[in-house]
Amino acid sequence: MKRDPRDLVRYNASERANHWVVGICFILLALSGLAFFHPAFFWLTNLFGGGPWTRILHPYIGVVMGAFFVIMACRFAKLNIVEPRDIEWLKNVNKMIDGDDHDMPEQGKYNGGQKLLFWGLVIGMLLIVITGFLMWRAWWTLPVDVVRAASVVHAIAAVWMIGLIIMHVYAAIWTRGTIRAMLYGTVTRAWAKQHHRGWYRKMTGDND
Repeated sequence: MKRDPRDLVRYNASERANHWVVGICFILLALSGLAFFHPAFFWLTNLFGGGPWTRILHPYIGVVMGAFFVIMACRFAKLNIVEPRDIEWLKNVNKMIDGDDHDMPEQGKYNGGQKLLFWGLVIGMLLIVITGFLMWRAWWTLPVDVVRAASVVHAIAAVWMIGLIIMHVYAAIWTRGTIRAMLYGTVTRAWAKQHHRGWYRKMTGDND
């Protein structure tokens, strides 16, 4: 891909790799989790070598995702602290949905919607990881009532996470130029100025 030397770096290689490891692990976990959720999806176990292998691999992939998500969350938590301007952005989100985002409140590297998504994913990931460990009978045995309760919460948290990820992917596709940032690490100055004016000013020193 031909790049303009004036493009702004939004994510470095390490941040992009971190994101894709979490993303790939999540897809694998969603597929294997659906296989256990309902018999209609059990055929998905063929992607992992059959039922027994799927049951073995699912929690270990979960450990990898959880570990890399912690790294990612620590990297981006400070940038996702909700500020007054984010609340104003959320109040005016209908303008953006209608395609008129030029009058939206100025945003930093992430807008109010992205910040809500981030914290929603953090909550969902905590629930999934904690309940996943409680359900991991290969390593310890807990009272059956605890395992059953953990299974219910695990399933609810998984649905919550899948919903948020679908929103995340849809928003990335809908906002043209966003996917490029996570593939190549850069965005155009025009994209940055339109969607994240505060971040654009910080990166360029341009106050226009």
